[in-house]
Amino acid sequence: MTDTIETIRTKLTAALAPERLDIEDEGHLHAGHAGAKAHGGGHYRVTVVSPAFEGMAPVARHRQVYAALAEEMKTRVHALALTTLTPAEHARGR
Repeated sequence: MTDTIETIRTKLTAALAPERLDIEDEGHLHAGHAGAKAHGGGHYRVTVVSPAFEGMAPVARHRQVYAALAEEMKTRVHALALTTLTPAEHARGR
């Protein structure tokens, strides 16, 4: 696990108390892309299942994730592909 993934995990766990948190480094898929880091990384796919998202629109959920990762978005993270679900939505397979 990379240092950036561990930082993302730590910050999202503290902010959202997720029941499930999956983080994938997709930097290798973006080699040569302007935002790709020379060492890979910078592009992440994140799935967060949290009761904190209850009653929130998808845009508001994404804003919570971006707020928790504000510093990383300025430095180590170029792009996030987000899936944000409540536990009930996850149970229904959404």
